[in-house]
Amino acid sequence: MSLTIGALSRQAQVKVPTIRYYEQIGLLAEPSRTEGQQRRYGQDDVRRLNFIRHARELGFEVEAIRQLLDLTGTPDRSCGEVHDITKAHLAEVKDKIARLTALRDELEAMVTCDHRRISECRIIEVLADHGQCQHAEH
Repeated sequence: MSLTIGALSRQAQVKVPTIRYYEQIGLLAEPSRTEGQQRRYGQDDVRRLNFIRHARELGFEVEAIRQLLDLTGTPDRSCGEVHDITKAHLAEVKDKIARLTALRDELEAMVTCDHRRISECRIIEVLADHGQCQHAEH
């Protein structure tokens, strides 16, 4: 089966410029081309692009996806490296959640402003005196 880039885009639910980008950075192989230089893709490309899309949806960085794709080329190999990559990503996600929780808590504390005057506004006060901000990263 031979797909155009548009058909691949629809099947894998990935925009055409994103497909071209993945080709440029080597996540997708350069496709074969017709005599008119139109790109042609197969089912392996659809599967690979679906893998990449799902990994991106889960927040994996491009380099981690590259490593995961490389590991899929050796199916009899132990999945320990896959586990390590995923465990590292999970640690990053947990760290982001902690930072977002701290950010939420700080913003919630800021919105306790009683809406009097700007000169008495808690939000303006906290923003003006960054030293009071206990949870934000500097």
